[in-house]
Amino acid sequence: MEQEVRHVLPADIERTSMEIIGAELARMGVTLPVETEAVVKRVIHTTADFDYVENLRFTPQAAARAVEALRAGAVVVTDTNMARSGVNKAGLGKLNSQALCFMADPEVAAAARAAGSTRAAAAVEKAAAAYPQAAFAVGNAPTALLKLCELMEDGLRPALVIAAPVGFVNVVESKRRMFAMCERTGVPCIAAMGRKGGSNVAAAICNALIYTALDAVDPVKRGARLEG
Repeated sequence: MEQEVRHVLPADIERTSMEIIGAELARMGVTLPVETEAVVKRVIHTTADFDYVENLRFTPQAAARAVEALRAGAVVVTDTNMARSGVNKAGLGKLNSQALCFMADPEVAAAARAAGSTRAAAAVEKAAAAYPQAAFAVGNAPTALLKLCELMEDGLRPALVIAAPVGFVNVVESKRRMFAMCERTGVPCIAAMGRKGGSNVAAAICNALIYTALDAVDPVKRGARLEG
């Protein structure tokens, strides 16, 4: 027997999905901290993967400090155009901010060739020079995280680092190194530890923070805020 179609409007679908996520977390005996709840639920909503309850790690007050930075207009820099496309531009616009990605910049490609590095590393270097207090959202390239670590050793202090690359080579290690670097330097970090992650996860974390900054985690309230 086919299941009944319960909703067709996006806001209704999202709200019911979040209710289902909340119910499943309750059955698991999980109570999420208020500060991180929106981020964890948004990532689960995006991936349908409850492993993120354990995989997502936050430095102290990372989500709250990220929200403050977004309310102050911090730019979001992503390591892929896919992640950038998933970040809510209307929400960022309400915060007088924007999402940027430098991967397709010809100067970045030339710099990567000259340095014998990856475009992701060169893109991070260019972004850090132009927007040193940006929120960096990395969902694909471990080399972007490793370059950020180098820059932070030299004094860079971004508003936030989202460390969520996915894969098998240098992924786990780069996240561990970045999280430790952020703990040492006091930079807010939200990391998807282990092999899991991706551009969709990085974008989901950004969106959870954006919606929180707008007081619009509820999809109906969000619609009114973004249209107003």
